[in-house]
Amino acid sequence: MQRLLITFGLGIAAIGILYPYIKHLGLGQLPGDIVLKGENSTFYFPVVSCIAISLIASLLLNLFRSS
Repeated sequence: MQRLLITFGLGIAAIGILYPYIKHLGLGQLPGDIVLKGENSTFYFPVVSCIAISLIASLLLNLFRSS
């Protein structure tokens, strides 16, 4: 459990450090992402981006698990 939490924390830290570079990949701005803009608020839900990240993560995890 400790190793899992440390790995999870390091992963979040790595994403935070690499965030400026990750923004340039275009995730979060794909067609199909929901953006509702009101007068005083904005609701944003990246449906397609979440699916794309999930597929990529599943493929990578399956590649590493079978090795």
